[in-house]
Amino acid sequence: MSDDEQAGGGADDAPEQPGAARSSDDDKKAGDGKRGAGDGKRAGDDGKQDRDDRSRNDDGTSDEEKSAQDEEAEKERERQEERERAAGRFKERTRDPLADDQGEDGPTDLAAAARTRRATRQLFDVRRDLISFAHSRLQNAHIGDNFNLLLGTGRTGAGMRSGPVPEEELLRLRRAHVEPQGYLRLRAALRARRLLVLGAAPGTGRTSTALSLLDEVTVPQLSASPEPGGDGGTPGGAAPEATTGPRVLRVDPEGGPRQLAQLLDGEGEENRRGTGYLLELSLTRPGALPPDEMDLDELAAALSRREAFAVIVVTVGSAANPLLAGRYGMLCPPAPTDELLATRLRERLEERAARTRRDDTPLEDLLARAEDLAAGDDVTEAVGLDDLRPAEAELLASLLAGHVLGDVSHEELLSGCRSIAAEQAQEWFAGVDRALTAVADQPERADRGAMRSGAATLFHPVAFRIALAVLGGASHSAVATAAQLLTWELSVQSDPDNTPARPLFCDDPEADVALCRAELTDGKVEVEGHDVPARLVFYRGSALPSAVLTELWDRHFPVRAPVVRWLRQLADDPRSQVWMRAAVAAGELCVRDFDHGYTELVRPLAEATTNRRLIFAATTLDQTAGHASHRRTVHKLIGDWSRKGTPSQRWTAAWTLGYGNAAATTDDALDALARIGVRDDGELVSVASHNVVRLLVLPDAAEVLARMAEWTHHKREPYQDLGLAATVRLALTTVDELLMDPDSLADDCASPWGDCGDWPLVLALAAVRPELVDAMADLMWSALNTARSKDVAMDALEQLLRSAERKDGTEWTRPGLAELLPALATEEHDRRRLDWLLRRMMNDPEKPLPEPKARDLWWLAVEPRERPRQAVPRQDRTRRDRTREEERYG
Repeated sequence: MSDDEQAGGGADDAPEQPGAARSSDDDKKAGDGKRGAGDGKRAGDDGKQDRDDRSRNDDGTSDEEKSAQDEEAEKERERQEERERAAGRFKERTRDPLADDQGEDGPTDLAAAARTRRATRQLFDVRRDLISFAHSRLQNAHIGDNFNLLLGTGRTGAGMRSGPVPEEELLRLRRAHVEPQGYLRLRAALRARRLLVLGAAPGTGRTSTALSLLDEVTVPQLSASPEPGGDGGTPGGAAPEATTGPRVLRVDPEGGPRQLAQLLDGEGEENRRGTGYLLELSLTRPGALPPDEMDLDELAAALSRREAFAVIVVTVGSAANPLLAGRYGMLCPPAPTDELLATRLRERLEERAARTRRDDTPLEDLLARAEDLAAGDDVTEAVGLDDLRPAEAELLASLLAGHVLGDVSHEELLSGCRSIAAEQAQEWFAGVDRALTAVADQPERADRGAMRSGAATLFHPVAFRIALAVLGGASHSAVATAAQLLTWELSVQSDPDNTPARPLFCDDPEADVALCRAELTDGKVEVEGHDVPARLVFYRGSALPSAVLTELWDRHFPVRAPVVRWLRQLADDPRSQVWMRAAVAAGELCVRDFDHGYTELVRPLAEATTNRRLIFAATTLDQTAGHASHRRTVHKLIGDWSRKGTPSQRWTAAWTLGYGNAAATTDDALDALARIGVRDDGELVSVASHNVVRLLVLPDAAEVLARMAEWTHHKREPYQDLGLAATVRLALTTVDELLMDPDSLADDCASPWGDCGDWPLVLALAAVRPELVDAMADLMWSALNTARSKDVAMDALEQLLRSAERKDGTEWTRPGLAELLPALATEEHDRRRLDWLLRRMMNDPEKPLPEPKARDLWWLAVEPRERPRQAVPRQDRTRRDRTREEERYG
């Protein structure tokens, strides 16, 4: 926009429409009009000789001339209507693929879905095949002559119901126990009240902590620092009298606190004073009720009379909440992982040194080597847990000690590390509904109805673990809602004859997090394109999601049916944080058993009538193709769908191809997209063009642009529409809607895409890969000079110009415009069109462009800075001249 033009001289020269030179059809019509006028003049001269023999109209034209003019005007109106219809059809083909599901004017969530997919894929390690991971469990191992490990859900002493705790066990516990945070507070509470209800998740060392507490309070600690109100012994400073039997006893939990109180006051207990009692109550069974506060008071009084102590261990959850909220209840935090592992390592290495009696390598050197090995990336990734529980730390310590001593190979070490998460998942799901199965086999039981009505309560923790494996990283409310849906499905599958009941006010978010080894963090979720604060929930370990899905799919076949029904429900959830995460997880399940996953999930969803379900199926297939074991299968399936599939299958195939994994090469993917886009007169050109543009973020972008140019110059109109629609989408689509690399938009990533997430793709490519500018400019020029696409292309160019700066005045896409605009305005006519567009933007009544910004954009185009340009082949230099013929197809 020059100064002279700004003064008013250039406005008259600007075209009235945003198109380029008139189309070939317009030129032909103008020529026909001139020729018609000349013929009319000659006919008038001849008419002078026989004026009396012919009639004339009032305006001096003959009837034949009037009829010809009317006919020509009618043809012109028909041609104009056809152009408008063609432009309308083309505009429809450049809509967002999710617009049909959300309404024409409603917001779409492709960008949110793309971001969700990138975040979710990080939870599943696609660099290794899950099939090999599933069979890497180290069930048992004999390491050298010193370490014998047995890995499984069973734990030593799990079958012991009651009886004394051997002094040897207490001695070892005293030496190896790692105190959790707040241990001193727990001990003080036990000494003060004689009774402690200790709540924690299974496997967190709660039993060891309870035994350690009882061991300390039943033996006078003369050397210990006195606590308030005592000297380290019993309350008031008096040490307990010596016991005549075992100091610590395990008590059968069947009778509960009331039976223990009766036992303490019974005959034969007079000489048992200062004893510690351990009860492990199970409140997770259907129909199980927690003891009343009065029962606990009665037990505390009986303990005081015998100068004894008791710790009741319960699992956190809705059933245990009344106990933990009472005067005797306290939570038991887990022991710190680093200290726990260091203690176990030292213990293992000292045992080895004591047995061998060799001093080849100092103990401290072996310990340092083992700790360095534990901190290594390969071991950390294989373990995949943020913190370890006591049994897991003991296993890892044994493996590390065996490796530094030469008894365990590196492969065995990593295999054993991977088994830790797998064993945790197996423990979570083993025998969950065993009690319900037993009740079903005994219909005469009086409590059968109460047991069955508690099925939903029993299945809720399991459902939450599955939901967290599928939706990890979503908001806690989304995961909890999905868990409620799955709880219903599991309950119905378990007992189809009864309607499951679900208490409404018994859920405990803190208990859910503790039972699932999860954590809540502050974060954000997208709602209608805007970030809002939310509480996000994750597993505390990258290995747990895959371990849970593997355990679920491989070892519990009956649960597949309710999980499949549940995933289909999630596919219809309007929130991208839900349906996209579920699609990625469904792909991981298909890797476990592709035949079942394809039959029950992929094929039904690929035949759906909503685009969201089709994208769900496509994402599932792409996640499956991320594993080498199934890549060729997906390639063949997508190839068949692109050739002879139903319209819904072809739509799904097009979207799957856009991820970049559904074909062997980029050329094969473009061939398949072309087959889909041109079939049935371009019925699916919209989704095909969209996924052509998605391939531009891959390294083969130059090949994609070359193929788009071939389509644009093709003699068949469906191919032209495919190329033109892809060109317009190139300008309308932002980077974060398309990017495939899960790490490329991370804040700490060195990728050139890092700060271009909200840029239009054409400007991001121009800034990141300047060698592609000429090809993209030629494509944009073709779209601007083709009748049916010029209006949409002009609107897209206006959006590009308005993206130069953000609303706060900071720079946005100006570097990309500085690369693209000079290549797009090389001819005088192109500059006139740019001048017209800038003036239209300045005169926009709703959003006028300030004159300084318009001038800046004008000079950005007409005074390009020097930059290296690719050599353009001679046959491509005349491309713009040849593309003027495309007007005939408008």
